[in-house]
Amino acid sequence: MSITPQRLAVLAALGIFLAGVAWMVLDGQIKRTTMAAGVALLGLAIVMCLLRIGHKTAMGQSSKSVARFIAKDSAPSFITAADGLIVSANPAAQRAFDLGTVQTLASVLSDRIGNPGPILFRLQSRAQASGSAREEIVTHSGQILLSVHDIGHESFAWRIEPQSVQAAGNLPTDNRILPMLMVGRSGAILSMNHAARQFIGARGKSLDMVFPDQVIVPGTVMQVSTTSGNQPALIAQTDAGAGRRALYLLPPPAAGDQPQNYDWQVFQDMPIPMIKIAPDGTVQSFNKRASKLIGVVLVEGSHLSALMEGLGRSISDWLEDTLAGRLVQKSEFLRLTRGDREAFVQVTLNRIEEEGAPALIAVLHDATELKSLEAQFVQSQKMQAIGQLAGGVAHDFNNLLTAISGHCDLLLLRHDQGAGDYSDLIQINQNANRAAALVGQLLAFSRKQTLRPETLDMRDTLADLTHLLNRLVGEKITLTLSHDPVLEPIRADKRQLEQVLMKLVVNARDAMPSGGEIRIMTECTTLAEPMHRDQVTLPAGQYVTIKVSDDGIGIAQDKLQKVFELFFTTKRTGEGTGLGLSTAYGIIKQTGGYIFVDSSEGVGTCFTLYFPVLTQPAQLPLAKVTDTIATAKNAPKGGVILLVEDEAPVRAFASRALRLRGYTVLEAENAEAALETLEDPTLKIDVFVTDVVMPGMDGPSWVRQALISRPGVRVVFVSGYAEDSLGEAQKKIPNSVFLPKPFSLSDLTDTVNKQLH
Repeated sequence: MSITPQRLAVLAALGIFLAGVAWMVLDGQIKRTTMAAGVALLGLAIVMCLLRIGHKTAMGQSSKSVARFIAKDSAPSFITAADGLIVSANPAAQRAFDLGTVQTLASVLSDRIGNPGPILFRLQSRAQASGSAREEIVTHSGQILLSVHDIGHESFAWRIEPQSVQAAGNLPTDNRILPMLMVGRSGAILSMNHAARQFIGARGKSLDMVFPDQVIVPGTVMQVSTTSGNQPALIAQTDAGAGRRALYLLPPPAAGDQPQNYDWQVFQDMPIPMIKIAPDGTVQSFNKRASKLIGVVLVEGSHLSALMEGLGRSISDWLEDTLAGRLVQKSEFLRLTRGDREAFVQVTLNRIEEEGAPALIAVLHDATELKSLEAQFVQSQKMQAIGQLAGGVAHDFNNLLTAISGHCDLLLLRHDQGAGDYSDLIQINQNANRAAALVGQLLAFSRKQTLRPETLDMRDTLADLTHLLNRLVGEKITLTLSHDPVLEPIRADKRQLEQVLMKLVVNARDAMPSGGEIRIMTECTTLAEPMHRDQVTLPAGQYVTIKVSDDGIGIAQDKLQKVFELFFTTKRTGEGTGLGLSTAYGIIKQTGGYIFVDSSEGVGTCFTLYFPVLTQPAQLPLAKVTDTIATAKNAPKGGVILLVEDEAPVRAFASRALRLRGYTVLEAENAEAALETLEDPTLKIDVFVTDVVMPGMDGPSWVRQALISRPGVRVVFVSGYAEDSLGEAQKKIPNSVFLPKPFSLSDLTDTVNKQLH
């Protein structure tokens, strides 16, 4: 709190008042107490007055030193107190501003900046924190650079760059100054410079008055409503901060007798990158922003084709079409040929006339972030489309595999190991299982496989897997494991997680043909704040991380973001299918984890897996399924099964398999036929075995309808999709279980038997 004369006067008056009242009115202990309080307040006022005098003396000495320093500065400079009162102004400020009786810096700048108070407060606060601050501000008469320094004793030195400041009442009248409108969030015109008022002929209050019935499109020619009729102008826009934007009215393309006498030097300080191009594509001039955006390759005399690329046709043809007026779309997205980073620009060409000769003005907008977001969106759409395709193919293929492996199981029941056809049937069965594993990879990528999560300690999981991993890496490569001594449990499908680790280790082995070391490290990581990486946000919390790193050949940066795509591989033809990492990606994401990759060519690659720590109590493990033969022997006789399956080969196999185990099987090819069968009230059904996805009514829908009249019947859902495809539907159906396709004869009979028990 600052020590003002008013506060000192109030404090002294209060002390004198208390002392006087105590002396004249009170008595006893109250008199002495009140008298002491009054004397104390009066003494405090005297001490604070002395402090103020000392502070003012120190501040005055400091201000005088700074004032002598800025006296010869050509830029308007001020020294102010903490409350904005002007203590001193240099001669340049007195010439540039009509100070008169003005006492605060805010009132001095009120003619140049709309509502300068918040801007000055923001800069002063930053100066108090870091010692100095500066900001480029767009005003109605151009741009000014305002800087402030904290000089101590609650004093501040302000400096205003001279090139953009005009004396009050001396607004620019040179027609080379571009018309500029300052627009607020709601479309209200906050201010107009002198050139804009001259061009329009009046002071506009909103954009609707200046651009009637038009939507502002930067980089295009629009009709501006003026007092002398509509006038064309090329619209350029830049952000002015605080929700404001500055609209510049640039010279329009050559059209009849419109004046084109703008000097190119006017564009040098424009906040929009612009290039003047000759008809043959040679750069004639450019402004500072264009040079900053394109880089050192932008020089006068260079050709536009050497600066940017990506049209799909020659730059010369594009320029020729623009000059001839044949171009329908004037705006193009191009890639800059910068060597230091990847950058994209949106280029709008406009034809002008200079002394009767045609030329082109290219207005540039930095589109790097836009193109990056577009590429990410296209990539996500592609991944989603491939995932849907993989899931659909896998579903149909699972039906075929169920029929093949099922009928093979039926044949194996009629052949012993000594039969001549037994080995052929085993081959069919094994290859069907291999095909099922391939389908599982497709489902893993599309995140539609059936997971059986359990509570895992990664130390135990890796200990069980170490022997197999050592056999995979061979003799030239050393496998090193490092564990966090306090490792929290996670919840995941152990078999699938082992597959992921094996794929990562095999990839690391292949990246080191001459040998090396593969390191697997586990640790607990706590994220105090959400972590943003690779367009993914990891919520704050505790995670178990697994890192698999190698010293191999590494992955090129342009391929790094593609390694998780389906069928993408960095290996040579015939060495990789492109399913390994895409499958690992799908498994990790479906488990609820995250996977990231870091790599440098010639240095090595590191895959990092994040799994949320299991916080809920571990569930008791399910009882192990009894042996198939024992279960079959104990299977109850006379159980009635209603089998609903739209695929005839699958229905035929399932029906025969259940009948061989002593069940009575009623078949239906769709849900409607099943409901018609259930219309007989005397028919007793023990178990519904139904496909989930069928033409017409799906499995859960007809089962819910059937359970209204038969509430005690148990249900087995089968599907080539994952259990997640049922979602909440299965949870709302009591006594139901899920059996994924492809299933074997024993899988089907065991599941039905468990439901009957």
